[in-house]
Amino acid sequence: MAEFLRDDPRVAWINYVGFPDNPYNTLAQKYLDGRACSLMTFGVHGGFEGGGKFYNALKLIKRLVNLGDAKSLACHPASTTHRQMSVEEQRTAGVRPETIRLSIGIEHADDIIDDLDQALDAAADREISIGATNHDNSGARR
Repeated sequence: MAEFLRDDPRVAWINYVGFPDNPYNTLAQKYLDGRACSLMTFGVHGGFEGGGKFYNALKLIKRLVNLGDAKSLACHPASTTHRQMSVEEQRTAGVRPETIRLSIGIEHADDIIDDLDQALDAAADREISIGATNHDNSGARR
């Protein structure tokens, strides 16, 4: 999931401890026995509106403020957990308007990626045609 998000141009940035260039990767390797956890934070283009559109378009991934479950969960802190704060207070707390917190569950990876893909389309104001595929003719993801 983290690689899918990192490589997608609809994603503005991603923070995932499993990436070697993450400043906490060494600690994750040490304390998590060489594996990274299933939590990540990323931002979609479009600021608060883009983050909200993404969050509201999720279908498989549950929209909940708690993270760390067998189900995949997402949170848009600027409109949920940190909504009572000013934008400046949110930034001080590490919350940007486009921030999405994601906890990957045990659903099939393709199903999770498909949900992320369609929600990113919604955030980018792309129409999804009925029966559209997320693969090109070679079978590779777009």
